[in-house]
Amino acid sequence: MEYSKTTDLISQSKARQDSLIEILQDIQAEYNYLPREVLSQISREFEIPISQVLRVATFYAAFSLKPRGRHLINVCLGTACHVRGAGRILEKLERELSVKSGETSSDFKFSLETVRCIGCCSLAPVVRIDEDTHGRLTQDKIPRILKKYT
Repeated sequence: MEYSKTTDLISQSKARQDSLIEILQDIQAEYNYLPREVLSQISREFEIPISQVLRVATFYAAFSLKPRGRHLINVCLGTACHVRGAGRILEKLERELSVKSGETSSDFKFSLETVRCIGCCSLAPVVRIDEDTHGRLTQDKIPRILKKYT
């Protein structure tokens, strides 16, 4: 894969040496993950050890070193969601997408992850897809919701 926008993103951030997190966010937004080749380029351009770049990239849960799908699905497994059937919602998503939690669909449209709380307990069970929150879910609603993102 070619990472043609990387040089532009780095040069925009390079003016400030304290912008490592900012450039990692930009790279993540562009490619949906942090490619190893790009992290090496950042290390060279910013003249900081690759170990420091990796330390920051692996510390924050928002960053991924594995390719992610275009749409990130977070299934809440917090107490309220768990009690109201979030496990069944997760199982339905896994069947519909042919992936397990923590994986990305083969067409790179979706990445499926679990979280402990989205903060919408009154809407349990809840799933967040990108910035959209879907609450009071049942298994029957999942195909219709996924269709909106294809």
